[in-house]
Amino acid sequence: MSSGTDRYSAAVEDYLKVIYAFEERETGTITTTRLAERLGVSASSVSGMVRKLCQLQLLEHARYGTIAFTDVGRRVALGVVRRHRLIELYLVTELGYGWDEVHDEAEVLEHVVSDRMLARISDRLGDPRVDPHGDPIPTIEGWLEPWDAHRLSTVPPGVTGEFVRVDDVDPGMLRHLDAEGIRLGERLELVERAPYGGSYLLRVGEPGASTTHQLGPALVKAMWVRLDTADVPKEPDPPGPVA
Repeated sequence: MSSGTDRYSAAVEDYLKVIYAFEERETGTITTTRLAERLGVSASSVSGMVRKLCQLQLLEHARYGTIAFTDVGRRVALGVVRRHRLIELYLVTELGYGWDEVHDEAEVLEHVVSDRMLARISDRLGDPRVDPHGDPIPTIEGWLEPWDAHRLSTVPPGVTGEFVRVDDVDPGMLRHLDAEGIRLGERLELVERAPYGGSYLLRVGEPGASTTHQLGPALVKAMWVRLDTADVPKEPDPPGPVA
């Protein structure tokens, strides 16, 4: 796992973290075009940074091929992810931040927090395994607990599961979940979804005490569930822009 001697510039670490997020959450190849869309910068800027990361032996990228980590690059990326997610959890549990408020704070602090302080934070929190959004926290050795969650948008109607994770890119989505009273750990059932990219009807809570909610497709795609039933066939996501 990343140590003080493995620290790079904030720009380098941010790129590695975004690439890791693609690998962790998305399907398909990781390309400069997809990274440019995610970062909101030009494809030429991304290409230049990817070349730099290859020169630093953090990435491998054949011309027109997929972008992949080297062993060193993956270790550094996991170190950044560990710092980010531990800081988010500390801000929520110890400083009273909302889960919709911590992402931008952690984006800054992850680049400056010392290894010593991070170790104190981890000890204070009891060496946690997930952050406030259900994202797994890598151990200091770079190990991640396996998990079997699926995007709620890929689950067939009638299937139930536990809400265990949510993408935190859009704070507004997190605030909407709060307003709807939908929290991690809740039992979810996808009741039905409107055709042509329409809204989803969800049942939230245990039988006899559940509530129904109508959520938009972008929010449902950001929600992850651990299914109650094994080997449930998954349906593809509705067509839409790449996240």
